[in-house]
Amino acid sequence: MTGTTTSRADRARRLADLVARVATGDEAAFADLYDATAPMVHGTCVRVLRDPDLAAEVTQEVMIEVWTRPHRFDPSRGSVPAWIATMAHRRAIDRVRAVQAQRDRDEVAGVRGYGRPYDDVSESVERSSDRERLVSCLGTLTDVQRDAVERAYFGGRTYREVAHDLGAALPTVKSRIRDGLARLRTCLGVA
Repeated sequence: MTGTTTSRADRARRLADLVARVATGDEAAFADLYDATAPMVHGTCVRVLRDPDLAAEVTQEVMIEVWTRPHRFDPSRGSVPAWIATMAHRRAIDRVRAVQAQRDRDEVAGVRGYGRPYDDVSESVERSSDRERLVSCLGTLTDVQRDAVERAYFGGRTYREVAHDLGAALPTVKSRIRDGLARLRTCLGVA
């Protein structure tokens, strides 16, 4: 057990010495420090990010920070591996949050940009102003089809709202509206 303790203490001193040399701009010391710690950094990042490509990017960022800010290491607060692993973990968490924030922004933009689907039947009816013909064609629909179509297209309700209003399942309401619109297209002579 003493051999293991001694080798850990030796490793800790060696890594602390490498960080001190990196602080003086010693590139060879940084190469040795990189070789000794980068696998641990990458492993930490993979565990948090679950994406090897993102983990590689974050590993690079952490190692650049070690190179550019070695003076931030404080041996009284912990070991070199603990210092670097903490940086890796924090950066990986930051990346997870940034990716999620971007997804949230994309989703909001997608919802904001969503418009109701264009329906050529309602557009044709509005343009032609042939109300009597529309009323006549609505008369060819079943009562449940007519009620669903009127609520959705003339009442401005969503399919989900129509389903709620009628106390019917959403797929049922969608079928009623689809079938009703098909009948209206045929009746109105809209292709």
